[in-house]
Amino acid sequence: MGSHIAESLLKKDYQVRIFDKINVNKKNIDHLVNDIELIEGDFNNEVDIKTALEGIDYIIHLASATSPQPSYENPVYDLQANVIPTLCLLAQASKIKKIKRIIFSSSGGTVYGIPQTIPIDETHPTFPICPYGISKLSIEKYIYYFNKIYGLNYIVLRISNAYGERQNLHGIQGIIPVLLGKILENIEIEIWGDGKICRDFIYVKDVSDSVVKSVEAEYCNTIYNVGSGDATSLNELLTLLEEVTGEKIRVRYTEKRAFDIPVNVLKIDKIRKELGWKPRISLKEGLKTTWEYVKHESDMIAQRF
Repeated sequence: MGSHIAESLLKKDYQVRIFDKINVNKKNIDHLVNDIELIEGDFNNEVDIKTALEGIDYIIHLASATSPQPSYENPVYDLQANVIPTLCLLAQASKIKKIKRIIFSSSGGTVYGIPQTIPIDETHPTFPICPYGISKLSIEKYIYYFNKIYGLNYIVLRISNAYGERQNLHGIQGIIPVLLGKILENIEIEIWGDGKICRDFIYVKDVSDSVVKSVEAEYCNTIYNVGSGDATSLNELLTLLEEVTGEKIRVRYTEKRAFDIPVNVLKIDKIRKELGWKPRISLKEGLKTTWEYVKHESDMIAQRF
């Protein structure tokens, strides 16, 4: 996601600095290295954070050391790796008057918990049922605190299920890249439950556009949902993937997981009205572009060997 946001900002003639972990894999930003400044450091190190913030006007906080599923296994680590370093970031940022706002990528898929109404708007109660969502919501509350006490301006983006090029096919976050990886390798796909759970999938370049809109917004100190506004079941997603890839997908349904929310779809009227943002890329179009990228990368790797 960070590489796409950097591209969008560069197109708008912003100077971009990326802060990432030491010895980070630079594959996703290889094409940007001559146009951006890269600082490598430790998110837990106060000196590294202070250095990264020097001369900065806007902070776009995308860093996360965990994802929903592993957070169940180690909620203590989720807290230590995400909330505490962000507190240090906010403390440093609040001392720098030049900083105009922080834009935080929260989770529209987890902070609300089991929905009481569909679609979910920003006023919906927040009762996350996974530690990842609790951490995201905790950070939102701390951002609010630093705004009220120290005047640090902010925009929180509650992003739904983002997908797109450069996502890790063998990672643990994002069902679409995982499915594409398995289709590429002709591996049977395992679906927990009956495949009827619904999610709100949003293409990564639409997400990056929402971040640019947040940088340029007159409004601040508010929360926006960022999603497609449409619910797609896993079974519908599999059908679309068969159409896009031209491959017959082998699926095995297993027992559902207790923590899976049955449906999540975001209402996006607020960001449409206040920032003039709306998703431009349909799910089928986004899947097609992502699949073409996946195949191209696979062919490039095969040619090397």
